[in-house]
Amino acid sequence: MEYTVQKLGTLAGISARTLRYYDEFGILKPARLSSSGYRIYGQAEVDLLQQILFYRELGLGLAAIRDIVHSPSFDGARALREHHDQLLQRRQQLDRLIANVEQTIAHTEGRSIMSNQEKFAGFKQKLIDDNEQKYGQEIREKYGGEAVEQSNRKLSHMTEEQYAALQQLEADMFASLEQAMEEGDSASELAQKAADLHRQWLSFYWDTYTKEAHAGVAQMYVDDERFTAYYDQRRPGMAAFLRDAVHVYTGAKP
Repeated sequence: MEYTVQKLGTLAGISARTLRYYDEFGILKPARLSSSGYRIYGQAEVDLLQQILFYRELGLGLAAIRDIVHSPSFDGARALREHHDQLLQRRQQLDRLIANVEQTIAHTEGRSIMSNQEKFAGFKQKLIDDNEQKYGQEIREKYGGEAVEQSNRKLSHMTEEQYAALQQLEADMFASLEQAMEEGDSASELAQKAADLHRQWLSFYWDTYTKEAHAGVAQMYVDDERFTAYYDQRRPGMAAFLRDAVHVYTGAKP
């Protein structure tokens, strides 16, 4: 079975423009070109597109997906099993949030009592699960399983006030970073304020703080494109600017 761009787009529920972009980006090339110059896709390309869309659904960027699916060690069957596991985790997250909403409804209707901490339990658990899914393996390899478990426990037991303070810290850090980037100096007072706010934010998760670990995390924001994308979606170059500001703050060598 072969498909044109239009037919494959209709089959997969995406636009022909997206498929043409995938070709140009080098993530999904057609099997061949017709005599008229039209892209023609075969079964292998259909299967690969399914994998790409699975990864997109799980939040990966196109560059990361391209590296994965075109790696010589890529195993399609294994990837499907991993997709299945991740989707089950996502379903568990949704089940927890649904249960939290149902409990809140019962509370507002006077059928049960719900503490303020319980109101935010589902959101905090989702944050933990999302971090585990995206970064768990790398963080555990870098800092050890026990350190990660301690951080997760710390987050899950936060009070409503602590959780709100954590979110405010992150918002203040981003605001300071954006202002500091206008000046363009990672050693400026604003940039160093952002670096200190980042330290405070990390300390919500960490039992102990060291300058070396702080500098290492900031470097990881640049080395790992998933972290880079998280910061750079707010402003291009933010991850690298934060890294530079933290290196000044901690005295780390470039």
